Amino acid sequence: MNLFAIREFRYLFTAQVIALFGTGLATVALGLLAYDLAGPRAGVVLSTALTIKMVLYVVIAPLAAAYVDRLPRRAFLVTLDVVRAAVVVALPFVTEVWQIYVLIGALQAASAAFTPTFQAVIPDIVTAEADYTRALSASQVAYTMESLLSPVLAAVALSFMTFNWLFVGTTIGFAVSAFLVLATRVPDARPSGHTNPWDRVASGVRTFTASPRLRGILALNLVVAAAGAIVIVNTVNYVRDVLGGDQSDVAWMLAASGSGTLLVALALPRVLDRIAERSVMLTGALVLVAATTIAALTATAELSSWAITAPLWFAVGGGMALIVTPTGRVLRSSVEPHRIPEVFAAQFSLSHLAWLATYPIAGWMATNAGFAPTWTTLAVIAGVAALAARSLWPAHEAAQPTTATPAPAPAPAPSGTVLARTAAEAEAAQGTLAAAQCSCVRAA
Repeated sequence: MNLFAIREFRYLFTAQVIALFGTGLATVALGLLAYDLAGPRAGVVLSTALTIKMVLYVVIAPLAAAYVDRLPRRAFLVTLDVVRAAVVVALPFVTEVWQIYVLIGALQAASAAFTPTFQAVIPDIVTAEADYTRALSASQVAYTMESLLSPVLAAVALSFMTFNWLFVGTTIGFAVSAFLVLATRVPDARPSGHTNPWDRVASGVRTFTASPRLRGILALNLVVAAAGAIVIVNTVNYVRDVLGGDQSDVAWMLAASGSGTLLVALALPRVLDRIAERSVMLTGALVLVAATTIAALTATAELSSWAITAPLWFAVGGGMALIVTPTGRVLRSSVEPHRIPEVFAAQFSLSHLAWLATYPIAGWMATNAGFAPTWTTLAVIAGVAALAARSLWPAHEAAQPTTATPAPAPAPAPSGTVLARTAAEAEAAQGTLAAAQCSCVRAA
């Protein structure tokens, strides 16, 4: 069956794409709003807002995943879209920095609850295994395309309008998303029986500490966060204050990073058929260490130029894709099928913790000490984390699921359909990771 012939999936996927592009526009606009209010201290404002986001994602997402089965999911998703639209429409009227923090807190709390709820709906409306896997792939493509095209659209829009109108576009996107969800038949979830939302995350964390391969993933998360924080937090101030660019130039520089992500992500499936995930991911770490080191050196030597910065931002986007894209395959092959959800839940929280550590450095240190010492610090963090990843994840480690945390064996499958769904759930976990990690590189 054609995936997009399924009415409910077609509506929900369209709602997801519209909301994603709206959020991408808000990402660019938020940085420009911070610059408009705080000028040279925009990095502090932006990094604080992003830190609030990370805290809320780490705390709220597991709660939502555990308790969303107790709510009518369609009404819940629509309510969250309405909340996000209301918050974004208020952002252009902000006159104080603290107001940004309050509104971003409300926006990200709603987004942190929306993501796991939306992902849990897919297997209930796309029941065929092949269609289910394609649905997850389509979702990943949407996230990747948004990271590239949203800054480009913002750059075009900013050539004839002020950044405040980007918030209006975001509000319209959330409103349309809410309408499409409202027009979709979304079945309510069956009760899951979860009583403690942290049990799954805690079990997954124990698995990470027991597996050399997964300890390497932890270190690679930090490499991604150290390099990504430079692009996300510092672009607006660097382009405006050092390179002398305008609002549109900020968007185009962000698009350079998105281009690197997209091109590498498109090429990787064929590469991974021939090269092991460890080699690809460590290569990505090397690219990010090199890019951050060169950025630090150019900042120290005051060799700022568009010809240097744009390729570095492109390299950061590509290096991040080299690490993030294969991560789901590694996690999936590291545990038994019935333990996949807990490991991906742990990866979601642990990867956000890495960003929680690097965002404040990129914002506060750059404002108080300058780009050179800040980028040097982040380059050192990336380098140490890359070396740790290479050491923690030995090349000779066998690709067998870890059994460090015993778990009850799954009940015997009553039919081939259940066995097929188990395989589909493994694919779902990989899709969930890609979506979650891509969300890490959004400011709103």
